[in-house]
Amino acid sequence: MKAIVCREHGLPDTLIYEDISSPVAGPDEVVISVKAASLNFPDYLIIQNKYQFKPPLPFSPGSELAGVVKEVGPGVTNVRPGDRVMAVTTYGAFAEETKTEARRVVPIPASMDFVTASAFLLTYCTSDHALVDRGALQKGETLLVLGAAGGVGLAAIEIGKILGARVIACASTDDKLDVCRAHGADEGINYERDDLRERIKELTGGRGPDVVYDAVGGRFTEPALRSLAWRGRLLVVGFAAGEIPKIPLNLTLLKGCSIVGVFFGDFARREVRQFVARVEQLGKWYEEGRLKPHVSDTMPLERAAEALNLLAARRVAGKLVLTV
Repeated sequence: MKAIVCREHGLPDTLIYEDISSPVAGPDEVVISVKAASLNFPDYLIIQNKYQFKPPLPFSPGSELAGVVKEVGPGVTNVRPGDRVMAVTTYGAFAEETKTEARRVVPIPASMDFVTASAFLLTYCTSDHALVDRGALQKGETLLVLGAAGGVGLAAIEIGKILGARVIACASTDDKLDVCRAHGADEGINYERDDLRERIKELTGGRGPDVVYDAVGGRFTEPALRSLAWRGRLLVVGFAAGEIPKIPLNLTLLKGCSIVGVFFGDFARREVRQFVARVEQLGKWYEEGRLKPHVSDTMPLERAAEALNLLAARRVAGKLVLTV
């Protein structure tokens, strides 16, 4: 079978498209014939050995996919061969076939196609876990989303609106902010042009947001934290800017606020029942038309390196999907 393979750590252009052996399902494992795999920023980090999970070389990157179950191993009862499924894999999705643990695999809603499904699970589960579980976002509160035009950012906007929040989207271009508004954002801030803190003050009447969803890090985290309302929550989702910020802890004292870590991967592993329940809820919201994954483009699997470079250059709104 064909796969994108990382044989040495480096930038996307070091990846190789080549033939490798097909996987075989072991106990509690599933082999999936991949139909589509979406890109996420950790895919860009993991090939450089900069992600918190470090698979041994060689490996195929790719953390989110949709496809058809080819084979199940002993002990698997939640899916069977022929089922349409989506899965979060951490790595291995950029291939014609991949093997993963059965607990990471869930059925695709009946009305959802493979491309959409590949852009759904990790993105929406991350934002749902952040806002519902870790951020306890309430109806009537204000949510500020950094990196709002990315996959998890757009998911945060949609879920924030479902929960009854006022949503302020922050992105790097006016075109990206238009996409955010199309997905429900009430207000937008172009943080490459505007003073972030001043615009937040203007849009919140000086009060600040109750929750900040931060998948960006870098130079935007501290001004967002300084802008929080009393008892606000800063959700640490990721560091797409490439820099992990160092925060003056006295700010949490002065604001009476919380800095809350969001690690969906371990949540799904450690709290399986809660994970399954939230996936079911997200599926219902999708079927009701309340969640609308935004896939900006598709590319064939062999163009994975090009796709990752586009992601790293911040030239993707929503999700970019590789088709197999």
